[in-house]
This record gives sequence, structure tokens and C-alpha cells, in this order.
Amino acid sequence: MHYLVRHRTTYRYLQEVSHSQHLLHLEPRATPRQQVLSTAVTVTPEPAELVKRPDAFGNQAEWVTLDEAHETLEILAESHVIVAGDPPPDPGASLPWEEVTHLLEAPSDEETRAVVPYLFDSAYTWFTADLAGYARPSFPPGRPYLAGAADLMRRIHRDFRYDTTVTDVATPVDRVFEIRAGVCQDLAHLAIACLRACGLPARYVSGYLLTRPPPGQPKLQGADASHAWFAVWAPPLGWVDLDPTNDLLPAEEHVTVGWGRDYGDVAPINGVVVGGGDHDIEVGVDVIPE
Repeated sequence: MHYLVRHRTTYRYLQEVSHSQHLLHLEPRATPRQQVLSTAVTVTPEPAELVKRPDAFGNQAEWVTLDEAHETLEILAESHVIVAGDPPPDPGASLPWEEVTHLLEAPSDEETRAVVPYLFDSAYTWFTADLAGYARPSFPPGRPYLAGAADLMRRIHRDFRYDTTVTDVATPVDRVFEIRAGVCQDLAHLAIACLRACGLPARYVSGYLLTRPPPGQPKLQGADASHAWFAVWAPPLGWVDLDPTNDLLPAEEHVTVGWGRDYGDVAPINGVVVGGGDHDIEVGVDVIPE
């Protein structure tokens, strides 16, 4: 499927901003199932400096500096991508989860060593709850890792309510586990924390999801969504994505922007602002099949 992805973010400040710096993760990255044809990022007002380079995880990122005083900031990213509709891999084709943990005890090659950072707690996946106890029924002895991860995904989808009103970007995993509710970011962080509690690798994936209007209704401009899911390293299959919000293995309706240990590594826009006071943010996302 060929998409035009448009992500527009507008900040309106109560007071004038004299200086700001921002880190952007808005450019989709190439993957075995995704080809990036082009990306254009436009910042208004025009930045004094814009530096584009890969981050520590290989995601494309832009570092933006604005010296011009402003009360409104608009950041527009437009990308053309092709996402393959390949069928998801067979969950039973991966190694047993015990063998995965054994491989990571003493990594012997570059691919395995690159997985190690996804074994440990990070700022958004730190927890004290008994997440290993919750995850354990998905991993009986000898079960293939991907099959166990898919079962955990299904259980989270069943046990946790999708609710946009009960969490925010800073809600800890322990709180999500307690209230059994959250948004896509929370469910991804919870799954990652459960797997890491069992000594298994998992990473956070940021991207977009094509949404479809109700039958007979037009698709509203800006009604698509930024989305988040998780991925597991399941040799010999490599990294495989799983979406607990929708209980599926992502295919051609998921557009990948980047991945990291958690949301903090791939937030669409981070920044430091001098001045501004209170502000409003307006975000519109379109994923348009072409």
C-alpha cells in the first residue's frame, strides 16, 4: 500500500517565545516491510538551524533551533511510504523463550549484542508491580517466544480497557496495571515491562495507523492517529511487531516512524522553550492511501 502521511502540529503560546530548541522524530524509517520514498519537514517560523542525522537507535531525527521571536509554531511533516502487505510470520516458528534468554546471557554476535539494551528498565517502563507474575501464564516451558508474546498481547487486549481519559504521557506502568486501562502508548509500555520482567527483550515502536470511517461516512481530515505498539526479538524471525491495542500483528495499515526503549526515545516532538507561558497544542494526522 502506498501512503501519503501528513502530520501537522501547531503550538499557540500565551506569551512570546524568544528562543526554542526541538528534537523531531517525524520521518518514517525504512524497514524490511516499509519503503520511504520521500519526507519533507517544514517548520514555521523558519528555524535558524536544522540538523538532520540518525539518533542512537538509527531513527531519522531533526534538531531544530529557533531564534526568531514567535507566538505560534507550526511543524508539518509529509511523507510518501510504501508498506508491504506481507502475511505475519508464524508465531510457532521462533525459538523457545528459554533459548532466547540463553542467547542474551552471553551475546556472541553483533545482532544479539544490539538487542541487549531492550532487556532493561527505562524511564517509561520502570515498575514495581508483579508484572512477571502477570506475564508468566503466557510462557510455559518450551513455548516459542513469539507465540508467548502474541498470547500476552491478546491477554492485555482482553484485560485492559482502551480509555483516553485516565492517563497522560507521564502515567507510570504501575498505575496502568492498577487501573487496567490506558491508551496505545500505555499498553505498549505495559507489554514491554511484562516481557522485560521475564528477562525477555522488547522495544517500543512509534508510528501511524490508518483508520476507517463508519460505513457511509466520509473520512474526516486529520482524523487518523499517531500510534504505538511493541516488538519482540524472536530469532530466527528477527524483530516482529505486535499491537495490543488492536490485538494483531501489524501489517499494511501500520506505518513505522521509529523505535527505542520507550516513548521517550521516539517522542514526535521534544523541546526546550524560553518564554511562552501556557500554550495550546493542535495535532492533525492524515494517512492517505494513494
